[in-house]
Amino acid sequence: MTAPLPKIPDDPVAAIGERLNHYAEVVTIWVRGNIAELTVAVIAATLVYLLLSWLKGRAAKIARESEDRSAMTSIIARTLARTGKFFRIMVAVELVNGYANAPVQLARTIDVLFTIAVVLQVAIWLREIVIGLIERRANESGGEHETLQSAMVLIRLLVSFAVFAIAAIVILDNLGVNVTGLIAGLGVGGIAIGLAAQGIFSDLFAAMSIIFDRPFKRGDTITYDTTTARVERIGMKSTRLRALTGEEKIISNAKLLEKEITNNTQSVYRRVNFLISLVYHTSPETAERVPLLLREIVEAQGAEFIRGGFHTFAPSSLDFQLVFDVQSEDVDEMFKARHTIGLGIAKRFAEEGIEFAYPTQTTYTAAPDGTLVMPYSTPAKAESTPRKKT
Repeated sequence: MTAPLPKIPDDPVAAIGERLNHYAEVVTIWVRGNIAELTVAVIAATLVYLLLSWLKGRAAKIARESEDRSAMTSIIARTLARTGKFFRIMVAVELVNGYANAPVQLARTIDVLFTIAVVLQVAIWLREIVIGLIERRANESGGEHETLQSAMVLIRLLVSFAVFAIAAIVILDNLGVNVTGLIAGLGVGGIAIGLAAQGIFSDLFAAMSIIFDRPFKRGDTITYDTTTARVERIGMKSTRLRALTGEEKIISNAKLLEKEITNNTQSVYRRVNFLISLVYHTSPETAERVPLLLREIVEAQGAEFIRGGFHTFAPSSLDFQLVFDVQSEDVDEMFKARHTIGLGIAKRFAEEGIEFAYPTQTTYTAAPDGTLVMPYSTPAKAESTPRKKT
């Protein structure tokens, strides 16, 4: 048999009044029986409330006077300044509740309200700290404030939703509500939203990664795939670059981070390789002096000599390789040094009588009997006896 339904009172208003009178009587008895403890607890609770209020006011003053909003002191001050009045009151009331042995119904009500106040206040603090750290990291990134400001509205919304959703679940769980279905529903909803806006979120998080991890920044010259370009703007969805040939390149942030990126601006030095080809009839003694000559030429121009010497026997030349570093990240300085050293090599080799090679090919022709016909004329043999004059 099913349990009988509870009887509805004939006069609900009178029943509520009787219950309130009962609660008032219980509280009156509690106050009369614990007057000393209540007095001490109320004084302590008042002091705690005043102390928390003073700390909040002090933090708010520090936050207003802070010149650098990205400093940790400013972030902590702004976070403490967000301490709510409800939280301060409930902390004071909970102190009274724990010290003065309140009635069961009143104590449970205070505990529930105290839990709600603490969870909501912690959620507010966490939101302020997370957003403050994001702004701090953005300030360290240099010149990408506008990108972060554009995304800040969405970031605040996402952070607030995540923090307060967790806070709501914690509160409901402490109230005895079964939150399993709610968690499952939030999970399914989050997956649906993530799938629907997958491309947008992917590029947004890629933009945040560029700002925070700083593989490059605005003004840097980078190379990816076969493109070399200067970064002009890092947006929420895409990055705009100016190619060396003048045209504008636009690529989504997610796709850009999937590629291998070379940041040319962050180079400490520029390395230059020269391949120098000499004719085959260069004497061994002269070839042996080539590395020393190359070192002298490079060091005379202020560059750093790395290595230089014989490389390979090419089809029509003896190839030497020269490697040197220009101690500057500026591409123009590297071009200037390469030009000066190249001309210096040509001038010095001309003075030393060292000849550069160029592609040559010799063709040999055979006579009908197989005898090779030289491609050059042979000198006539000198006559052994002079001719008589006629």
